[in-house]
Amino acid sequence: MAGDKGPTRDEIVALETSYWDAMKAKDGRRTAELTGAKSLVSGARGVMTVPKSKMGKMTEEGDWTLESYAFEDIEVATPTPDVAIIAYTVRQRTRTNGKSQDYHAADSSTWIRGAKGWECHAHSETLLTDSAAA
Repeated sequence: MAGDKGPTRDEIVALETSYWDAMKAKDGRRTAELTGAKSLVSGARGVMTVPKSKMGKMTEEGDWTLESYAFEDIEVATPTPDVAIIAYTVRQRTRTNGKSQDYHAADSSTWIRGAKGWECHAHSETLLTDSAAA
């Protein structure tokens, strides 16, 4: 579980990338595995607590697809060896109800290392003003 050595920047970027890759693949098992027991999520739809099991279902269900994404301006902070915060901008293309849309957003996630390894306990997304519909 807890170790004296904190994670590297690359390890935290890899965790975040793994989460986004699972979303792109609609792999609910993987997103649930990477999500804390109760994760806080905030964004355009407000604030909610998402249990691990619900995150898996949300990933798999619905008429949406994450077609592509690219991280930019990545910053990582590790206030303790078992807590890491990543913030970045992301350009993403989604398809919802058959319509493609491009977004530019600022995101952040808080990862905590526990008995089951690293889990995301909070994620926030803010759309940036240069976002435009495709």
